[in-house]
Amino acid sequence: MAIASKTRNMIEGFVKDGSFKWLARSRNTFDEDLEEMGKSSWDPSNWMEELSPIANAMVRRCSKILGLPTSKLREIFDDEAPDGIKESSQFARNFLEYCCFRALAISTKLDDFLDDKLFRRLTFNMMIAWEFPAASSKSIPIIDEDATVGLDAFSRIAPAVPIISNVIISENLFEVLTMSTDGRLQFSSYDKYLVGLERGLRRLKSQTESSLLLALRSAREEKILEIDGTVTSQPVLQHLGISAWPGRLILTDHALYFEAHRVVSYDKANIYDLSENLNQVVKPELTGPWGTKLFDKGIFFKSNSLPEPVVMEFPELKGHSRRDYWLAVIREILLVHRFMHKFQITGVVRDEALMKAILGILRVHALREISSTMPPCCETLLMFNVCNQLPGGDRILEKLARMTTRKGERTNEGKAGTDMYSISALSVASNLGFAVGTSMDSPSKRDLVVGEIAVGGLSPLRKAVEESRSSYKKVVLAQATVDGVKVDGIDTNMAVMQELLSPVMEVGDWLLSLAYWEHPPKSSVFCLVSLYIIWREWLGYVVALLLVFFAVFMVLTRYCGDGKVVELKVIAPPPMNTMEQLLAVQNAVSQTEVLIQDGNVVLLKLRALLLSAFPQASEKLAVSLLVTALVLFFLPIKYILLLVFVGLFTMYSPPRRAHTERWMRRLREWWFSIPAAPVFLDRGKEDKKRK
Repeated sequence: MAIASKTRNMIEGFVKDGSFKWLARSRNTFDEDLEEMGKSSWDPSNWMEELSPIANAMVRRCSKILGLPTSKLREIFDDEAPDGIKESSQFARNFLEYCCFRALAISTKLDDFLDDKLFRRLTFNMMIAWEFPAASSKSIPIIDEDATVGLDAFSRIAPAVPIISNVIISENLFEVLTMSTDGRLQFSSYDKYLVGLERGLRRLKSQTESSLLLALRSAREEKILEIDGTVTSQPVLQHLGISAWPGRLILTDHALYFEAHRVVSYDKANIYDLSENLNQVVKPELTGPWGTKLFDKGIFFKSNSLPEPVVMEFPELKGHSRRDYWLAVIREILLVHRFMHKFQITGVVRDEALMKAILGILRVHALREISSTMPPCCETLLMFNVCNQLPGGDRILEKLARMTTRKGERTNEGKAGTDMYSISALSVASNLGFAVGTSMDSPSKRDLVVGEIAVGGLSPLRKAVEESRSSYKKVVLAQATVDGVKVDGIDTNMAVMQELLSPVMEVGDWLLSLAYWEHPPKSSVFCLVSLYIIWREWLGYVVALLLVFFAVFMVLTRYCGDGKVVELKVIAPPPMNTMEQLLAVQNAVSQTEVLIQDGNVVLLKLRALLLSAFPQASEKLAVSLLVTALVLFFLPIKYILLLVFVGLFTMYSPPRRAHTERWMRRLREWWFSIPAAPVFLDRGKEDKKRK
């Protein structure tokens, strides 16, 4: 009786607070559960004191879906769950997750479940309940159309249904869905997104079942994911060399197909394979008429199977969002096939990985249709693109490969760890009528398979994602400092570089003063100390002491300083107008050209020496090389270092200065007397290409 009285008081207080305002609006099964509990359901077995009213209603909803009473669910949870997730402090949320994941595993087996608004509302209410699972929750939200959920709740519940999200891109997806709602997700936005997913899935299914490229793609049972260029006002241009042809571009889960326009039909398709390991290169490219580089609207594609690269141009009046979208989805298909090649993934697991990439493209397409403010960075919503960019993305892919490899091996066993009751992307797509591969029955027959969600904790995949995101945030902060210190102008950048290199330049000037014997006593001491170090073979110790010095210096700076880096003070050069900047650039280019010419001359003279174009000089060089080889062969390295150091360091000492200058003059004369090897520039191919 005490429990029933307490339960009655909690629900009556919940009603008085206005949390049943939604009853006057559209009703669903979750609302009916709350109403039933608020009116007449005072059976203690239907109420768990550890849970909040919202969480109790959600557990009741899940028990109805599973056909099990709440008390039985509690017994199964206590039997299956490890001790770590049954702790009292986190019991409410962990038990709620357990019930939700089990219910979703059953709900997603129904055909066209995305088209059911009750299912869409159910998943959203799960997120609301997840935020307030315990009876000790300080504030309980009003469950109405204005209720919102946060990132943590979305990231826990949404990836349990793979078509809605996954753990790798859930944070990025949430940011897109809440761009206009201050970081809180509203049901209206969430519902539009799921409706867009369902509509996009029907579109993919109809495209795949159409007769487009049927003869070409039937062997691999390819699925058509995207088509562009069918509207004459927005064609896709294929650039080969300096020629360009308008046509239709089709992306499947294995290849790109381009069909050039004819008068009333399309030409035979050019196939650009994405599934084989052909060292494909896909990147943005500038395009323009007759091979000019004017517009940033193209995609460069190169592979070992093509005689020359091809560029696909996506003309549009403003921006290059159309090109960016195609670049992202093409890379996603290419990267998922590289992932499968790298980890040797085959069979059902291969179909599962491919479906993850397809669902990612489906999400991006749905967001582009429902939102006019879709961010241009589509690759942040595609999991294989994200793994390719994130620091430690290779570790995420390793975890994903290990997880999907075990996908078909899990069975519904008790105490199987914390990876409980998640759903495969392959089975979800199959239940929605969009199948990939021929081995769909194996995973879909299993009620419970290893997934990306762990009840009451982080799965290995989620841990790898969190670590990678943490590293990425550090990279972003570091890059922000890099962008902040960039300055404009060649003269200003040179001034900054000179100031940064001033300590190194001072050390270099000091060593040069010693080498030129400007202060003979200092040079003599340095020479004797260096000779002793070389003689005792202490060079390794000297390098080690230098490294220890730098390490101690950094540690002392860390603990003795205030943690702030002292700003570098640079005296800015006088400002330059546009003409002066152009002249400075031209001067820099000219100097660079001179350096390259001098380097080519050195290489050509060495070529002439090796080919004995100047026999006397070649004979002298050959004799010098033989003598050097004999010295290296018979003399220990310690003595060689001593001889080299003494010879170089004492070149400009007072006794040897006159002899060194005379010897350097003879060496320059000998070098200038060597002819350069001839060069012939063949421009025939370039002229033919231009014609």
